[in-house]
Amino acid sequence: MFKIPTKILNNNGEKMEIPCIGLGTFGSDSVKPEQVANAVKGAIEAGYRLIDCAAVYGNEDQIGKVFSEVFEGGKIKREELFIISKVWNNMHGRGDVLLSCAKTLRDLQIDYVDLFLVHWPVPNHHAPGVLGDARIPDARPFFTEEYMACWRQMERLYDMGLVKSIGMSNMTIPKLEAVLPLCRIKPAAHEFEIHPAFQQEELYNYCVERDITPIGYCPIGSPGRPERDRTPEDIAATEMPEIVEIAKAHNIHPALVCIKWAYQRGQIPIPFSVNNYKSNLECILSDPLTADEMEKIRKADKNCRLIKGQVLIWPGAKGWQSLWDEDGFICGWND
Repeated sequence: MFKIPTKILNNNGEKMEIPCIGLGTFGSDSVKPEQVANAVKGAIEAGYRLIDCAAVYGNEDQIGKVFSEVFEGGKIKREELFIISKVWNNMHGRGDVLLSCAKTLRDLQIDYVDLFLVHWPVPNHHAPGVLGDARIPDARPFFTEEYMACWRQMERLYDMGLVKSIGMSNMTIPKLEAVLPLCRIKPAAHEFEIHPAFQQEELYNYCVERDITPIGYCPIGSPGRPERDRTPEDIAATEMPEIVEIAKAHNIHPALVCIKWAYQRGQIPIPFSVNNYKSNLECILSDPLTADEMEKIRKADKNCRLIKGQVLIWPGAKGWQSLWDEDGFICGWND
């Protein structure tokens, strides 16, 4: 059993601890819910204390059975686990966020969520497993007022004690600039894609400077990501020459270099694995990367986004890039 280091969340002015590494549970496109649940059980037994869930992953009910079993066993108390979940895009409407949270609590068989996130900043729903060219007819761009109506419900959940903290996910700096001044309760964390091939240094620094803890999904470059998010120009973080060279120097798999880098840089990595979760955990606790190795990785950034969100774009958008405000402003109906 390992003692996991923790970080401090600035949770509405109060301090709250969060483990420095967690287990992701997104596998709905390639792994059965029962397999994810078994990984959660094994990960908790190995020492993980942060589990990152989401309603749209389609496995919270199976994970909930594991939580119930773990807590009833008496070895781990509820307060020893840090559980994250997210409201999905089709539940942003008035009253829907509360309904979504209630279903998550029921499925996970818990009384509260430690961190509840708005999964995406647009309310554009897609069914699991769709292809990259799938679209919904009523997809629309980001609107500040619409997002804030969702966020007000998040704040209400916090007030009710159903969630211990609230946060955002997949936001850009222009979108954060639009909503942060309007938030009664500021986000404690922001979950977004971060790996050596896509370091998002500007967004990372923006969050850190505002005391918003970055949580990095796809920390090893998401080799199991859905086909809809794959393009020929994608760069695999674990195949970057710099990562491979450092892995050889430490006699470890390149994926572990990515996790070490994430931990030492400061974001919270949440790798998903049904087999390698123990080694992912152990790697942050010994044989750290050197300052020179960290700098080599920093300079190797490829600006290669892997999770593109094509299925979330709206009529009039030029492409998936519109979702990410790459020109420095929020894209609307016709960019």
